[in-house]
Amino acid sequence: MSALLMEKHPTAMLDRLFDRISQGLALIGSVGLVALLLHVGAEVIARNLLSSPIPATNQIVSHYYMVLIAFLPLAWVERSRAMISVELIEGFLPAPLRRLSDALVAALACVIYAVLAWVTWSDALKNFKVGSFVDVLGHQLPTWPTYFLPPLGFGLAAVVTGFRAIQTVGGHK
Repeated sequence: MSALLMEKHPTAMLDRLFDRISQGLALIGSVGLVALLLHVGAEVIARNLLSSPIPATNQIVSHYYMVLIAFLPLAWVERSRAMISVELIEGFLPAPLRRLSDALVAALACVIYAVLAWVTWSDALKNFKVGSFVDVLGHQLPTWPTYFLPPLGFGLAAVVTGFRAIQTVGGHK
């Protein structure tokens, strides 16, 4: 019965929701990685065997795949607690101070992610308004859509770390 009540608790529902969203974004990042590998592999084969490289490979890799791979999985990395961390004194702290330290670190990470989301969002809007692109063999390859990926990744990472701070203060996980 208590397991059923836990499932209906708002924090448990939010926890599951954040897991699903972060896993979905990590999956999209993984698909982007596979697409990058296939694209670059095809370009290498075309260039070396057919002496005809695939146009715009460099621009597509740097402006689309790399941005997708770097920023969308941030929330999943934070949910998995897979970010690099250095814990010099944490092991020596009593449990209440350790929980306070964890909550403060999560809150600080939330603020940093939120600021990064805000700054990159304004940059994305500027690039959208001007319709930024790169010129590839006389054709315009729009790059403005990829400017929206960093604020999305940073924003969701801010939500995840903020939720972690709240959970830590509340004594969960």
